[in-house]
Amino acid sequence: GNTVLAQPEDAGVVRVDEESGLGVAISTDCNGRFAKLDPYAGAQLALAEAYRNVAATGGDPLAVTNCLNFGSPEDPDVMWQFEQAVTGLADACLQLGIPVTGGNVSFYNQTGTAAIHPTPVVGVLGVVDDVAKRVPMAFHEMGDVVLLLGETRDELAGSEWAHVVHGHLGGLPPKVDLEAERSLATVLVGASRAGLLTAAHDLSDGGVAQAVVEMALRHGVGATIDAPADLDPFVFLFSESTARAIVTATADHVEKVVALAREHGVPVQRIGVVTGPADDVQVDLVDGATVSLELQELRAASEATLPALFG
Repeated sequence: GNTVLAQPEDAGVVRVDEESGLGVAISTDCNGRFAKLDPYAGAQLALAEAYRNVAATGGDPLAVTNCLNFGSPEDPDVMWQFEQAVTGLADACLQLGIPVTGGNVSFYNQTGTAAIHPTPVVGVLGVVDDVAKRVPMAFHEMGDVVLLLGETRDELAGSEWAHVVHGHLGGLPPKVDLEAERSLATVLVGASRAGLLTAAHDLSDGGVAQAVVEMALRHGVGATIDAPADLDPFVFLFSESTARAIVTATADHVEKVVALAREHGVPVQRIGVVTGPADDVQVDLVDGATVSLELQELRAASEATLPALFG
């Protein structure tokens, strides 16, 4: 029988063959704020995130679907957004060599004359050779080394930080680098198939800070994170630069992961260590300051969102 092996914060994995363990990984993504700032890049960023999510599980991305959501096409601004998003998605799929197998378009998503942000939702499907070897997204074993893959830049426009803290939407979204996405996916899938990773989580909304919290909360396992000396601590924690992931590996596999990343031109940095069950998430900053957050406090903030919204 088929088995769904869900990873809510990343791609979902479904076994399609019980004997061989063959499966598929599926992810859908979109950031409407990025698409509002630049609909061409926004569609490509949606594709890149879904592609990255699938690769983080160990799935080889193979096909694309979409649900493109916009306001009224009778509005020239909206029609321009639509044209830009479709062109951006087509160009990116051509560059990555990944076909669109189907999709749909939804127009007239607005109240009066106020249209929604352009929201080109992109789904990516990939193949997992053996779902038993899929890479989970959570911290697991004490002593596992935490690595950051990819380049972090000062990219905060359209980010969760700008939205939540400042209610601001402006500037340009993060740079699209599809070749870097392809290289990262090659490393993630290769490391998965070689059994080198104990966890992997792509970086997107909220950056490193959000990903670390999600990885800790999944199984209630904390970690100590060291801000790299060559990065501004705030940028390190909250930048939403693309083509990045956090992975963990046992101490005896770290050098193999580093070598694989370097072979494919993917920047790699050691940024911490998994501590243990019920431990805090601790971030050591370059100036000697330490930020420590209790898992219980983080879980309360995470789980209170919907009840606070709906009463």
